[in-house]
Amino acid sequence: MAAGGQGPGVGNMAAAGAGPERGAEPPAPERVLFPPTFSVSEIKNKQRRHFMFVRWKQQQRKEKLALRKKRRKEREALGDKAPPKAVPKTIENQRVYDETTVDPNDEEVAFDEATDEFAPYFNRQTVPKILITTSDRPRGRTVRFCEQLSTVIPNSHVYYRRGLALKRIIPQCIARDFTDLIVINEDRKIPNGLVLSHLPDGPTAHFKMSSVRLRKEIKRKGKQPTEHVPEVILNNFTTRLGHSVGRMFASLFPHDPQFIGRQVATFHNQRDYIFFRFHRYIFKSEKKVGIQELGPRFTLKLRSLQKGTFDSKFGEYEWVHKRREMDTSRRKFHL
Repeated sequence: MAAGGQGPGVGNMAAAGAGPERGAEPPAPERVLFPPTFSVSEIKNKQRRHFMFVRWKQQQRKEKLALRKKRRKEREALGDKAPPKAVPKTIENQRVYDETTVDPNDEEVAFDEATDEFAPYFNRQTVPKILITTSDRPRGRTVRFCEQLSTVIPNSHVYYRRGLALKRIIPQCIARDFTDLIVINEDRKIPNGLVLSHLPDGPTAHFKMSSVRLRKEIKRKGKQPTEHVPEVILNNFTTRLGHSVGRMFASLFPHDPQFIGRQVATFHNQRDYIFFRFHRYIFKSEKKVGIQELGPRFTLKLRSLQKGTFDSKFGEYEWVHKRREMDTSRRKFHL
């Protein structure tokens, strides 16, 4: 009985005082459960939501900058053995191939350009003379825009329309040896359209105009432009249609720019939007150049290209922009 009665007591005491054996792993701590991740947009308070979004953007910017510094150090350490930089994917370099993309060595393109309506200008047989006019009874902002545009394009004259049809203006322009006609349209006192007609045989292009900024609205602008003939830059007009539009813009300016004026007019095509800028530049050193924007600035979007001079009823159109049929892909461009 002593053995039988002692057994359970001794066993319990041994179990209580034994503790963990040597070499046994300690018990794992309890796992902390965090709330599930949520989107910033789920925050109901507007100010708190904006604060969290700004902080998230700042954190992303810091991480991106740290990664860029790390890669730069790795490239400096590897030296010549560093791998080439990866080209970022953009809509421009992922562009859908256009069959009408111009090859500079194409004989057919060279023949067409030698016989088109702009050939006399590029052969130096004509001197540009531009008439700038407006829609019927223009308002103040459109008037000021036309005046500033005339200081950009040499040998241009501004006349304001009052009840005179465009079909009656064109024969008068041809009789007075004008080579181009520019019509600035407006809606609600804001310029919203531009018609460019090459005389006497066309073609005529209709553009939608947006983002118009006059000189006084441009920050850090330079002084008034001088009367020197500016240089012209036509950038990224790659297709046959783009070449035609680029040649129209080029024919507005005289052949020989006056480099002493250090002024340049730029027509930059990006995703079928044509951005116009007018700058003055100065060489600070062999590697650094300073520029000042003189204004005005605006953006154009081609709507149609018509053969011959302006004729809204019986004109034959070479190209018309139809959004539902043509804008099927964000990576397809026409200019």
